[in-house]
Amino acid sequence: MEKRNTPNVPLLNPSQFDDYIFADWKPMVSGFYEKFHIARVESYRNHLRIPLQPHRRSVFFFIFITKGLAVRSKGLTLYDVRPNHFFCLPANEITSLEGVDEDTEGFYCHFLPEIFNQPFIKADVAKDFPFFQFTGEPLVQVQEPERIVKLLEILEKEYSINDNERFDLIPMYLMALFSELKHLSQPAEQNNKNAATFITQRYKNALSEFIYEKKTVQEFSEYLAISPNHLHKCVKATIGKSAHELLEDMRILEAKVLLKQTTMSIGEIAFKLGRFDPSDFSRFFKSKTSMTPREYRQFEID
Repeated sequence: MEKRNTPNVPLLNPSQFDDYIFADWKPMVSGFYEKFHIARVESYRNHLRIPLQPHRRSVFFFIFITKGLAVRSKGLTLYDVRPNHFFCLPANEITSLEGVDEDTEGFYCHFLPEIFNQPFIKADVAKDFPFFQFTGEPLVQVQEPERIVKLLEILEKEYSINDNERFDLIPMYLMALFSELKHLSQPAEQNNKNAATFITQRYKNALSEFIYEKKTVQEFSEYLAISPNHLHKCVKATIGKSAHELLEDMRILEAKVLLKQTTMSIGEIAFKLGRFDPSDFSRFFKSKTSMTPREYRQFEID
């Protein structure tokens, strides 16, 4: 699995993110739930807390949309997940759910990569499949969805059987699914990305990976081997923000995760994110979110 330069932020396991993403509802699960789960999007979409606040999970997951629209994030980037599209994410990546249409249908699945540690598979999901890589494109479009749907239905059936003696079949079907996806899919919304867009995405990836180690745009531009001025121009041309504003956005995103998923004090978080004075950090956080860090930590979406 790819190594990540992230802090020791507790990751939400499946049971924990159930409490995080659902209000007064629990999904029906099997005995495999912590290491593998598959469900229809339409079975839970009306129970979600929307928007779902940024968080990190302990499992890999994907959604495949057959109808409607879901808007998900990977780090600082939002993705519209439309029919015949997969959205794939590795563990330990910040994600949120910004919206789901009322008629959205499809499949959701999460799994631990350890289920592939078997003599007859020996797969490294993050290495073998680019859509699960930290720097990979998470959104892929399927050209022949019928084959994909059949495999998802098989996985759904095996999950419902809930037979420990048959569990070894699940990683095999998953590998078949990912292999089909790799061959039948193409990265979505390529549009011949220009150099500015490419550099901006590399900057976003670097921000996600090194936000606790690098503190200035200068440090990030040195890592990317470009000048701060060129980085600023690329980011501005691509998303209309400065490189410094994007750095601030990443600090806010990390702060939200730390406030919700740890018991760290606001002072500790302020220091970790940039050696801020706690009062300066609180003012900065409120200027970006309209809430103080303490208010955000206590805030619950109905």
